[in-house]
Amino acid sequence: MPYEVSTRLGRLAWTEEVIATLAGLAATECPGVAGMAARGVGAGLAELLGRESLSRGVEVAVREGKVDLTLNIMVRYGGHIRAVAAEVAGRVREVVEEAGIRVGRVTVQVQGVRV
Repeated sequence: MPYEVSTRLGRLAWTEEVIATLAGLAATECPGVAGMAARGVGAGLAELLGRESLSRGVEVAVREGKVDLTLNIMVRYGGHIRAVAAEVAGRVREVVEEAGIRVGRVTVQVQGVRV
């Protein structure tokens, strides 16, 4: 279900894929993030995704006029996990809201540490 906003000039609609890509790009710009991760279907292992697959590491849910985001990330070895996660949540919220999308909850799940 796309996120839609009506303005006096017309209607704007963002697909979940566009929102997920925007959030994934913002997350990977944060220091300490090695990349986006997705859960492996069979073994439940996290795998590092390439730049072309940023949206696969982000789940988007549109509810009550707001977007809830869940990001699955890999943290670089030596990074302070809590600080990296907080940085990612803040940066993603900022970037997505700058695009005109109301953000509800941002959840960051660290799937692993990359050496």
